[in-house]
This record gives sequence, structure tokens and C-alpha cells, in this order.
Amino acid sequence: MADQHPGKPRKLRTSVKGPLMFSAFWAVIAFLAVVVFASGGSAHAPRFDLAFTAAGIAFIVTLVVAAMLAMSHKENAEHLGKGSGVNLSSARNPSHGFGAASGRQEPPASPDGTDPRAGR
Repeated sequence: MADQHPGKPRKLRTSVKGPLMFSAFWAVIAFLAVVVFASGGSAHAPRFDLAFTAAGIAFIVTLVVAAMLAMSHKENAEHLGKGSGVNLSSARNPSHGFGAASGRQEPPASPDGTDPRAGR
């Protein structure tokens, strides 16, 4: 919320509209699913009481989850994307990494001086 500027529209992540639309979508899905499946067939009346209850629960739960995820979001620091970390690419340095022909190491010799591969 600190990156808000007066007179400019908010981003979808920081506005209220995004989580409300997300929650409303899942509430409608829950309402339709309960109306269809809770009636018990076409011979019975649709159960709107259960459908409204399920829609309300789905709306509240998804709204709380979306709000918690929005509050826990934190941008990465600028220096993290500049390539200052450890270079693990084997394309630039073929002598390092697994399977490199020039970087292959022999197993250490046993303490008695015999070749450890001789028993194979």
C-alpha cells in the first residue's frame, strides 16, 4: 500500500475489485453447484436455502484467503535480479559440473596404496 499515488488508479493486486470479483465468481459457482446437486433430482424443489448458504461461505472464505495472500506479498529487492549471485551455468565454464570431461575426478586411493577400482 505504500506505493500508491494520489489521482492514479490502483493496480489490480492493491485494489479491492480483484479479490471481490474472484470471491463473487466462486460464490456463483458454489450457488449453482448446490442448487443442482442438493435438490435430489427433478422431482424435488431446488434447495435455495442451502445454495445461498454455500454461496455466502464460499464468498467469505475466498475473500479472506485472497486478502491474506495480498497482504503477504512482498516485492523482491532490486539487486536480486542483477545477476550478482552464484553462476551455476556449465555452458560458460565446462570444467565444472557433472559429466564434464576435463573436470572428471578420480576416486581417492585407499590407505594401503591399492587401486580401489581393481576389485571390480
